[in-house]
Amino acid sequence: MKHSVLSGIGTLTAAAVTVAVLVPATASAAVPSLHWGACAEDVAAPGVECGTLKVPLDYRDPGGATIDIAVSKLASTKPAKRRGIMLTNPGGPGGPGLTMPAGLRAAGMPSSVLDAYDVIGFDPRGIGRSTPVTCDLKPEQQTGNVPPYARDAAAVAERATYVAGIAKQCGESKTAANLPYITTANTARDMDRIREALGEKKLSYYGVSYGSYLGAVYSTLFPQRTDRVVIDSVTGPGGLDPATSRRLAEGFEDRFPDFAKWAAARHASYGLGRTPQQVTAKFYELAAKLDTGAVPGIDGATFRALTFGGLYSSRSFPMLAQQWQGLDGEGVFKQAAETTQIDLAQLLSGQLHVVCNDSDWPENVATYQRNVAKDRVKYPMFGAAGANIWACASWPSEPIEPPVRIGDRGPSNILMVQNLRDPATPLSGARDMRRALGDRARIVTVDEGGHGVWLSDENACGNNAVNRFFVEGKRPAHDTACGVDKGGLFDSMSPQQRQDREKALDEVRSKQRVF
Repeated sequence: MKHSVLSGIGTLTAAAVTVAVLVPATASAAVPSLHWGACAEDVAAPGVECGTLKVPLDYRDPGGATIDIAVSKLASTKPAKRRGIMLTNPGGPGGPGLTMPAGLRAAGMPSSVLDAYDVIGFDPRGIGRSTPVTCDLKPEQQTGNVPPYARDAAAVAERATYVAGIAKQCGESKTAANLPYITTANTARDMDRIREALGEKKLSYYGVSYGSYLGAVYSTLFPQRTDRVVIDSVTGPGGLDPATSRRLAEGFEDRFPDFAKWAAARHASYGLGRTPQQVTAKFYELAAKLDTGAVPGIDGATFRALTFGGLYSSRSFPMLAQQWQGLDGEGVFKQAAETTQIDLAQLLSGQLHVVCNDSDWPENVATYQRNVAKDRVKYPMFGAAGANIWACASWPSEPIEPPVRIGDRGPSNILMVQNLRDPATPLSGARDMRRALGDRARIVTVDEGGHGVWLSDENACGNNAVNRFFVEGKRPAHDTACGVDKGGLFDSMSPQQRQDREKALDEVRSKQRVF
């Protein structure tokens, strides 16, 4: 058991845990209210309104302490075509979502979908303009929560000491009293409060990346309050648990051949290899070189993490190739320019709260050392990173309830969309989620690489499957595979619209520091 550094936070009795699981409802003395007004400058966009909703900190005590949930709305302008509300989540976990309605519009959400729904964004509990949590991360600690590639058992032990310090900071911060309650299950309950405040009997939903798990949790806790649910780039049914962290290595190796093929076709420009095999060999060569400290400012672990991040979108390939080129030739690290502004310390803090509270992570360092040794052999590119230790191993609080068990009870109204070669949420995890949801779901797989299908890919088959479901309620009768198909969906956009689209997609990806 973890030793809590929080005053007044202990483990629950079995009876209390059972109540927390069996009574997820958002019952309270009064219907929650939302009053719409202007949004803050960094959220403001044409047609978007903002408001704040008060929700219980602890849903087992609905009359107790409350926190704020910041909400945004892009309302349908066609009352005759309006179906209801669509809540959205960009992923992370830890990604703020107030800008998502406007971002989806800029990314090319069809007018038929915009007409059918009031698109709702929200900063999940603990994040952004919702009552935030903090781990008081110093600038040098704001490097991401995905562990670095561990070269040996000693590196795992060193990492364990470092992340134990991070966990201690989280438990001693000014927001420590809220720490145990920042969970996916409670965020799903907040979503139901938003639905109730908007006077809707049901909600539709679009969630990408970690947002896929949030959608599955909501659909499990509140199956009869779901209308049309789309989950995109799908995690396993445990969310970001130890198994999913280890799957990052699988996703890396699923996706890397796309970059290797792309770079080999441009050998004249980048000099990284004339064949995909030569580009792959260059990866190992550069990693080994940087492991020796040959280039100031970047080591082998950072290089591997940099490459992993560059695999999220093919739009990142040119910058990634330039970085490899600089490291290979001049021995210079070219830092990519930040394209979006985001509070990284807050995102990473909120992410840790969700990840560590959702699952009971192993505490024994030797467990991670064994897993690292196995995955370094099984997935040599990134296995020793995905299996490495998280701050969750030293988290100062036990989970307040068991993980939500994703199940198949409820209406058959969930559509899953998934690229075959996703680095962050690989296909194997999506297949596990599909099995867990049973006949509630259908999955559309897309023969593309990268993270994100709807509006992120230009695959007409994948995009149209989502559009058709949201507007007409029609899903494929059976699981479906989409081939390579660029489709020209966004060809009619003006240069400015295309620029706005790319900016919106970059913003969403900036919030997916894990997935």
